[in-house]
Amino acid sequence: MPRPLSRGSLPENPLALADENRQLGIMSARPVLGIIACNRTVGVETAQAVMNRYATAAMQYADCAALIIPSLPDFMRAAEVVGRLDGVLLTGTPSNVEPARYGDGAAGEGPFDPDRDRMMIGLVEAVIAAQRPLFGICRGFQEINVAMGGTLRRDTSVSTALLSHHAPDETDFDGLFDHHHSVELVDGGLLAATYGTPVLEVNSVHYQGIGQLAQGLSVEARAPDGLIEAYSARPNGAPLLAVQWHPEWATEDSGESQTYFHLLGRALRGEL
Repeated sequence: MPRPLSRGSLPENPLALADENRQLGIMSARPVLGIIACNRTVGVETAQAVMNRYATAAMQYADCAALIIPSLPDFMRAAEVVGRLDGVLLTGTPSNVEPARYGDGAAGEGPFDPDRDRMMIGLVEAVIAAQRPLFGICRGFQEINVAMGGTLRRDTSVSTALLSHHAPDETDFDGLFDHHHSVELVDGGLLAATYGTPVLEVNSVHYQGIGQLAQGLSVEARAPDGLIEAYSARPNGAPLLAVQWHPEWATEDSGESQTYFHLLGRALRGEL
């Protein structure tokens, strides 16, 4: 009798095993994470893209399978796919949320990805309605706040009232993630309880940040300048956790980053 996919392992012939399991009504032992895609230009065409580091970090350290959710809101609705997933991850990306999404009439600085904005708002609403876990990284952290009624500020790399949250413009790509600062974890919060320490050192690669925190979100971490760097919630009973930093970068070298994805894995399994 064929056996279902065991947690953390891959079969020699995954397609054959999946077909056998489907015939027997057996589902994979591992949860399935939906990861939002961006609209990115590849050559002269537009493609749905997710940087591998988000998917591989999630699949390895949350021990899950993953499916990419295209940001094509003219062709699909978020509610059509959320019920088939165990949770959703909103990733970072070079694009910014359009300021009009949070009531700011100023033009702001792009690039923008309006179709991702539209799909993201639908995903946040559908995930919460379906009582599924929702996690966010960088832009995803900003997106969830906007979707739930909060605002953003766009001066985190230039304001004299803040520490620099982004490396200098001349920094090469790898060097961007060498730009670090500490964050103070809120006593009694999920991250403080998980890490067992009051302070983490995190990378910082963002030009925007939280302006007004959305109602219902609880601060989990702040930078030394007071800027919110992580928050959590349980809207409709399911866990929500988002961070401004990039735990998916060089995750294999950071136990603290791996812990973020371990929390995601627990959430996908209903253990958080």
